[in-house]
Amino acid sequence: MSRKRRTWTPEEKAAIVLEILREENTLAEISKKYDVSQQLLSRWKTEFIANMSAVFNKKNEDVDKLKQEHEDEKELLVKKIGELTLDVDWLKKNKFKSHK
Repeated sequence: MSRKRRTWTPEEKAAIVLEILREENTLAEISKKYDVSQQLLSRWKTEFIANMSAVFNKKNEDVDKLKQEHEDEKELLVKKIGELTLDVDWLKKNKFKSHK
């Protein structure tokens, strides 16, 4: 019977890597505790260290992209509201003319 592959959330991985970095237990002990290979734990630690500067990056590209998309959508919606307001005003004006 084969073992089912476990998936780890980013939060779980971060907690385990922080435990590794605290060095209160050996990598072997942590590996046994979480039933994860030492090689995989080492890879998580390396990836974590390589990417930790992104936390302090004020110009996070994803956030900037999302903000720009939001601004573009907002601009489009404001424009659409203006067009619809003009249409409603025109319809109200023409409705009263036709009923008089």
